[in-house]
Formats: sequence, structure tokens, C-alpha cells
Amino acid sequence: MNTYRTIVEAVLPVFGLIGCGFWLRQREWLSRDADASLLRLTLSIFVPCLILDSALGNAALHRWQNVWWAPASGFLTVGLSLFVAHLACRWHGLKDPVAARTFRVSVALHNYGYIPLPLCLLLFDTSTAGVLFLYMTGVEVALWTLGVAGLSGRTCRLPWRRVLNPPLIAVVAALLVNVWQGHAWIPGPFRTGLHWLGQCAVPTALLLIGAVIADELGECRVRVGWRVMAVAVCIRLGLLPWLFLAMARWLPISPELQRVLVLESAMPAAVFPIVMARHYGGHVPTAMQVVLSTSLVSLVTIPWWIQWGLNWLGLAPN
Repeated sequence: MNTYRTIVEAVLPVFGLIGCGFWLRQREWLSRDADASLLRLTLSIFVPCLILDSALGNAALHRWQNVWWAPASGFLTVGLSLFVAHLACRWHGLKDPVAARTFRVSVALHNYGYIPLPLCLLLFDTSTAGVLFLYMTGVEVALWTLGVAGLSGRTCRLPWRRVLNPPLIAVVAALLVNVWQGHAWIPGPFRTGLHWLGQCAVPTALLLIGAVIADELGECRVRVGWRVMAVAVCIRLGLLPWLFLAMARWLPISPELQRVLVLESAMPAAVFPIVMARHYGGHVPTAMQVVLSTSLVSLVTIPWWIQWGLNWLGLAPN
């Protein structure tokens, strides 16, 4: 019971900040004009600083088992989730091929960063957070290859400018510095600055997620999309977690990566496919239905899946 309470107390601030972003947008205190600047700051400054702060000197990143298996697991979870979502095509009842492709990608792409990251920092140590960043690089590659191809309906070349982003560069830089033991030579004030900037990443990102949901809420047609939302919840929050947990149990991976997969197994659909659907010819209302339905239900299921997964694997929060 204490473990469950700890997980619930870690989940509530995450969704509380998303709700705060929603409220700020509704009040027009967080304007759309500010989104581009905040997003650029988050992705180019705050998140790389958080990665460096968590990864520099991280003993878990000295093990090649993590360096290889973490990104491979990230790519594999998305690929297998796309396959499972494809098998469910007869359940959701979508006749429009564009809407069906959007459903498949939206269900398969879980919220791999901005919700599990604060949970990881609250429940585990920096070693696990460092492995989470490696896992996220694999998901990023899957996002810009399998995800884009799935939405557009055609094979796409890997957009290197999207993949080689500041967070990935920060991960690679941290790995190189750790290999040469360079973290011992970094001045204390510089590390303090990294830490302070990194602490801005999660709250800023969660506020932006809430603002995006507020913008797109009008396109979510609940009455006509109940079947889509029900199937999305069953797949994303009922079936796919077993896939993630099976990988955590039977792949030859470290305890840190097992914890990461437990966190990721409980996640709702990612918000970013809403943006992708606009850009790559998808169906925005379908993406909205998947995101909102899984996000709301995950308020209840996230603590349960995390506790059950940790118990099944013989792990525990720190």
C-alpha cells in the first residue's frame, strides 16, 4: 500500500501541471505566441541540460548492456506496438484509411518522455534516469521513421535533422565524457547551472502539453468517437503494457532498463501525434480521441500498472 501511495503521489503532480497548462491557455495567460519560444527553450536548452545533469558520471551508462539495449528497446516497443495496433483494425470501425492509419500510429506511440521522466526522477535514482534518456533516443528514431511512414502511408527517408536534435547530441556527449572520465574535471558552478536549467524542463513541457490539449479539444468528437476511444484505451492501457512488461522480464537487460520499461508500459498515448497528423496528412480528430481518452483513463491505470510491474519483476522504488 505504501508503494502504491508513493506512485500515486508521484503521478498527481504530473497531471496537475498538465491541467495547469490547460487552465492557463483557457485564461489566455499562456498564449499561442509563446509556444514556439517555450518549445525551443525546452528542447534546445532545458532538456539537454537535464540529460547532462543526470548522465554525467552515471555509472549505469558505463555498461554497454544499457548503451545497446536501451535504445534498441525504445525502437522495438514502438515497432511491436504498431503491429499490435494494426491487428486491431477490425475493432475500431474506421473506414477512412487516413483515420485508420492515424489511429494505428497514435495508439502505438506512447508518452515516452514528459510523463515518465518526472515519475522516474521521483521514484528512482539518476542511474535509471540516464537509461531512460537512452531509451528515448530509440523511440525518437522509431517516431521519425515508422511513425511518419505509418501516418503518410508511404516509406519515408530518415529525417536526420529531426533525429540529430539537441537531446540526442547531449546523450552522445555525456557518453563520450563518461568514457574519458571527463565529468571529474567539470567545475562545480557549471554543474550547478546545468542542474538549475535542467529542472525547468519537466514543468515547462507539461504546461505546454496542457496548452496543446486545450487548443485541440474542440476537434475531439466524443459522441461519434466512443468506439475509437474505447478500443484505444483497451489496446494502449490494457494490452500493450503486457508487451512492455514481458520484454522487461525476459530480455537480458539491467534492472535500470527494467524500471524504465515498467514506467513506459503504463503510459498513455503521446500528444505529439496530434501535431504529426497535421503535418503528414493524418486525421487530427482521431489522434485527439486517442490522446484524450487514454490520458484520462491513465490517471487511474498508471499507478496500478507501475506497482504491478515492479512487484512482478521483483523491483521497488528507491
